[in-house]
Amino acid sequence: MKRQVFNPFLPLDEYIPDVEAHVFGDRVYLYGSHDAEGGKRFCELDYVVYSAPINDLSEWTCHGVAYKKSQDPRSKPGRPVDLYAPDCVRGNDGRYYLYYTAMGPNVKNFGPMSVAVSDRPEGPFSYLGDVCFPDGMPMTTFLTGDPAVLNDNGRIWLYYGWGLGLDLRNKLLAPLYNYVMSKIFDRPVKEIRNTYPHILGANVVELEDDMRTVKSGPKRILDARTTADKKSELYHHAFHEAASIRKIGDTYYFIWFSGKDGELCYATSKYPDRDFVYRGVIISNCDMGYRGNKRRLAADGTNHGSIECINGQWYVFYHRLTHNTNFSRQVCAEPITILPDGSIPQVEMTSCGLNGKPLIARGVYPAIICCNLFNKHTHTIGRWKRRQPHITHDGNDRFITDISHGTTIGFKYFEFDDINKISVRVRRAKGTMLVSTEIGGTALARINLSNTSEWATFSAPIRIEKGVHALYFTYKGKGRMDFLEFEVG
Repeated sequence: MKRQVFNPFLPLDEYIPDVEAHVFGDRVYLYGSHDAEGGKRFCELDYVVYSAPINDLSEWTCHGVAYKKSQDPRSKPGRPVDLYAPDCVRGNDGRYYLYYTAMGPNVKNFGPMSVAVSDRPEGPFSYLGDVCFPDGMPMTTFLTGDPAVLNDNGRIWLYYGWGLGLDLRNKLLAPLYNYVMSKIFDRPVKEIRNTYPHILGANVVELEDDMRTVKSGPKRILDARTTADKKSELYHHAFHEAASIRKIGDTYYFIWFSGKDGELCYATSKYPDRDFVYRGVIISNCDMGYRGNKRRLAADGTNHGSIECINGQWYVFYHRLTHNTNFSRQVCAEPITILPDGSIPQVEMTSCGLNGKPLIARGVYPAIICCNLFNKHTHTIGRWKRRQPHITHDGNDRFITDISHGTTIGFKYFEFDDINKISVRVRRAKGTMLVSTEIGGTALARINLSNTSEWATFSAPIRIEKGVHALYFTYKGKGRMDFLEFEVG
């Protein structure tokens, strides 16, 4: 690794969520949605593809626009569709196939899944067609969101689905539920009522070699909450959206977002189309559940990701939320361990995910590489409109805003060796910044802050024991502060 890399690991003005990471040859490629910075809805921009050498995950290259919204035939002049979470696979013919669902203007929600094709993994891709049954009818059974695709020794498996995260089994309210779902999904009530076992859930089809004709299925592989056994662990971590699939040895790993606490869950099976068993949580984008943690250490919201083995090390790719909305999401990654029994212990969010080691505790770092950002009011984004500390931007500045009394900003991890000063660059602050190496730990420095309308730097002496430590800043003061960067040295 030639230089340090931190989370988020792409340029700080880039917003690529829903990432599927795939190694093709000697590079790893990222396929994801494309949010706008400070956007007002999901997936506003064209697809772009990033890649890096498998032996240097600090050197990410943007290959430019890989597929334009206007290339989908449902786009109209001035009213393009939005391209939701994609996945890419190498076909048996050696070409690369990009699967997606178009949403937004001109399209019924959860219409056909579509596929584009390229001779190169980075694209550009050309529209090929919709996933169809042998008679040519578009395959729209169940809800066709978030396609995930696997080439399993020549057999092509396409996974997809959606779930509300609600238990809709109340028979008295069933007619109302069905009516509401018909409006949300643009499906007739009769279709919703008659779909077995339920329109909500995770599903799979096998495709022909043409990569778009259904060979078998659709088949239900995992329940949404409305059909899961109430006594099972799956009921509490049921499938909501964000399907992802990998095969490790002879075991299939199905990954999804449960809609709860920003968590990515997984189930395993010895078969690609049945018998998946819930195994646990890989990561939460608020660190809920990590080592028993029951507190949101960041504002959680949507999550969608994947796992991939890169140069011998497995990683989980996930996204974090910015701008206090679900519409500006950035990809992050953490190393994971797959144990001999096939389980994946939950990992925590860090600021140094792909770095391979802690960051060097010397020099200037952007505040927005924080992995923890919380106060006593931190909540799930989209549930309430209440203000809370969040990452935002203003021109070329990217910073944390709405930092109120009691807010903690955490960075994990650094390798410390003989530092004696710590500085913060802030504005609109009136109070003190306490610095520690543990949440709620002893203050090792107290930085006095003055109220300025422009960015200003404030410093204090500090001594931190040599070794690997987290770094936490806690604001004690009045008003709502902005935090641009900090320096250790």
